[in-house]
Amino acid sequence: MAISDSSAPTHATLADVARKAGVSLKTASRALNAEPYVSEERRQRVLDAARELGYERNAAAALLARGRRSDTVGLITGDLSNPFYSVLASGIESVLRDSGMQLSVASSGESPEEEWELAEGLAATQVRAIVVASAMRSHGAYAAIVARGIPVVFVDRPPVGIEADAVVFDDEAGGRAAAGHLLARGHRRIAFLGDYDWLPTSRGRLAGIDHALAEVTGATGASAPSSVPSRVTASECIVHMGLHTAADAAACTAELMARADPPTAIVAGNNRIMLGVAAQLRDTPVSRHPAVLGFDDFEWADVVRASVVTGDADRMGSIAARRALARMTDRDAPVEHVRLPMELIVRGSAEVPLFG
Repeated sequence: MAISDSSAPTHATLADVARKAGVSLKTASRALNAEPYVSEERRQRVLDAARELGYERNAAAALLARGRRSDTVGLITGDLSNPFYSVLASGIESVLRDSGMQLSVASSGESPEEEWELAEGLAATQVRAIVVASAMRSHGAYAAIVARGIPVVFVDRPPVGIEADAVVFDDEAGGRAAAGHLLARGHRRIAFLGDYDWLPTSRGRLAGIDHALAEVTGATGASAPSSVPSRVTASECIVHMGLHTAADAAACTAELMARADPPTAIVAGNNRIMLGVAAQLRDTPVSRHPAVLGFDDFEWADVVRASVVTGDADRMGSIAARRALARMTDRDAPVEHVRLPMELIVRGSAEVPLFG
């Protein structure tokens, strides 16, 4: 015979709260999540019921029952394995720390579904704001979170379908700088190795490269810049997208260098692609080594003499944190889109002698 222990603690469910408050399950959920369209009288009944039943075990209900939000800002990154996000998070955290707040970091793994699940989870725990490097193609769904009084700031990738604060890099100008640097050294077969083709960063950097090459070839009617050698009369951009890992980039580099007419220069679309390119070229004879120029700086770039076009990820994070803090106190302030510059850092990898 099974023995029932009547002294074992029981956990109140949302249904228990709804029943005690005399409201529907949906109304109870809306009240506990601070959603609109719930009268103050019903909201208070639900909160009282949650408190009496010990439903404070749920973070959202506990905070709401006490009449306050958390002291946490949530950051949703694209992929935590990319060191770019560590620097970004550091910039956010340094600003929040001065304001007595904490940062909670989660990664979507570049999955729109996972991102939205994380966003809803952060909202349910009543974070003060959400900063997101979004993997979603459209962001209208975030309006529901903003309507609950939780500011959302987009970083690295601009918002689509919603008016919201954003801090991004001028990726197209970065692409122009990369191509211009290589063209000035006589390169005419330039390969661009990019991440997912839907990423605004990849698309912007490639667009900048395309525009620079078009100006040189006269496709836009513009004359070639005086810094470009006259021998560059025709240029080719070899594009490979969808290279999300260093292994992907290494395999692509191997294929490119096996061509009868390999590129004389390779532009790596981000720091992980740069790692894959460098790893594959490690055993390539110096006489056949292409110029390599990367996007996004990394810790050991100076040691391995990697030339890069980069933006200040720490500054991006600190500006995003300040926008989030400002939005907490003034929700009606005009939306701000901040576009940060990118700079070329010359270290040697993109300045090797031209071959081919």
